[in-house]
Amino acid sequence: MRSRALDALNFLLADVRGALGPYLNVFLVTSMHWSQSSVGVVTTVSGLLALTVQTPAGALIDATRAKRALVVVSLGLLAVGAVTIFALPTFWPVLTANTLMAVVGDIFGPAVAALTLGLFPAAALARRLGRNSAFDHAGNAAIAVAAGLVGWAFSQRAVFLLVPAFAVAAVFAVLAIPAGAIDHARARGAREGEAAAAGMSVWRVFADSRPLLIFGACAFLFHFANAPLLPLVGQKLATAHKDIATAMMSACIIAAQLVMLPIALLVGHTADRFGRKPILLIGFGMLPIRAVLYTLSDNSAWLITVQVLDGVGAGIFGAITPLLIADIMRGTGRYNVAQGAVATAQGVGAAISGLGAGLVVDHAGYDAAFLSAAVVAAAAFLVLLLAMPETKGR
Repeated sequence: MRSRALDALNFLLADVRGALGPYLNVFLVTSMHWSQSSVGVVTTVSGLLALTVQTPAGALIDATRAKRALVVVSLGLLAVGAVTIFALPTFWPVLTANTLMAVVGDIFGPAVAALTLGLFPAAALARRLGRNSAFDHAGNAAIAVAAGLVGWAFSQRAVFLLVPAFAVAAVFAVLAIPAGAIDHARARGAREGEAAAAGMSVWRVFADSRPLLIFGACAFLFHFANAPLLPLVGQKLATAHKDIATAMMSACIIAAQLVMLPIALLVGHTADRFGRKPILLIGFGMLPIRAVLYTLSDNSAWLITVQVLDGVGAGIFGAITPLLIADIMRGTGRYNVAQGAVATAQGVGAAISGLGAGLVVDHAGYDAAFLSAAVVAAAAFLVLLLAMPETKGR
């Protein structure tokens, strides 16, 4: 029962915790005629404000035994934000709603990882986290199909009403996880009977662990390069095919998610055999290649095909990150604080890149933005290769 409930939760949370982000960019640019810079301001401001709660959210998840209730409340707030964007797609309401969604959306990843640690022993963790990621990607593909159909049948604006619908289903899924089955000490990476580490700042968490510091830097660079790529590709496709803009964005997402699903399962089955670092290097190596390939053609089929490489890179990163952090933080009781710290690094990279990419496109074009991302992605690969230790067996 708990395994099936966790499968459903991962599937449904993928639909509500950020999968519609790229559609917001395309909707604002093509339907509401916002400038790239204005969209960049919304994504950057909401992203930076959301970062302030990343590590405190991790500390809260470590400390609370009401993890299921925390997810339920966050789902309710997420639904409110999506309905606001649907009803009032002007600057200040969109900025406020997108910020609310970004803040509460940061709860879900660490909360699900904590529930997984609390439900399954360490020996089963690699495969279970890989399975989590696989169902997450299946959910992303499902929401892309649903969004494409809704956008085609109704409008781009109607896509945002999918969020409250999937949020309700996710509430039932999280409540189906038996509360008594969760080991709350293990859920925060602690030994039985240890107290949670309260009030731990992001800087203290990083300072206490050199591998976590290095991985945080890698995560920052990876997301700085990766975050703007899908929205930029979606905008290029929407410009060329305005009547089917949502369907084109869905095609990009589905292409990547269908690859991410088997990649996540493969990572779960091989991470204990080959270690974490070799697998991560493959994922990081895909990103600069993908960014450069986008510049070779504006053909829609080419752009969607190249997007498949995101399934390898982001699929590996998403599947192995919770496992790698569990390696580093095992026995410390600070697993979710560390997750928040790494999520903060990722979020800073993604938030800054949104505005940066928008400015580059406005002044130098799409190819310049793609090549800039490729340079940053290459730097991320080198940092990982030269500085990051293997964490298996720590």
